Amino acid sequence: MVAMSSPIDSLRPIERLVLKMQGEGVEIDEIAARIKRSPRFVERLITWTEIPRSGGRQDRPLRPLEQRVLTLRFQGETHDQIGERFNRSSRFIRQVEGLAHFKESQRLLTEG
Repeated sequence: MVAMSSPIDSLRPIERLVLKMQGEGVEIDEIAARIKRSPRFVERLITWTEIPRSGGRQDRPLRPLEQRVLTLRFQGETHDQIGERFNRSSRFIRQVEGLAHFKESQRLLTEG
């Protein structure tokens, strides 16, 4: 069974931090000083967190590079060959492939 994510899970780390401090009763000016931003920025950030979002990052499809790397790997190309094609290192291509597999596994786990 997959755990449902709460609305706070879809927030960025800075948004979670600001809301946590606000919930603890820290003044806007103090929050701004702690995160090295203006009080107006903090107020906007708090307002933005109230706007519903269409979905978290896990809902996004694979990027074109990730799709292409998976296709080329399936066709038998090595990480070195793909790296040359995209002017990237084989290590970078391995990372892209790994992330693509991770995203796909997360998508499969969250499907009904």
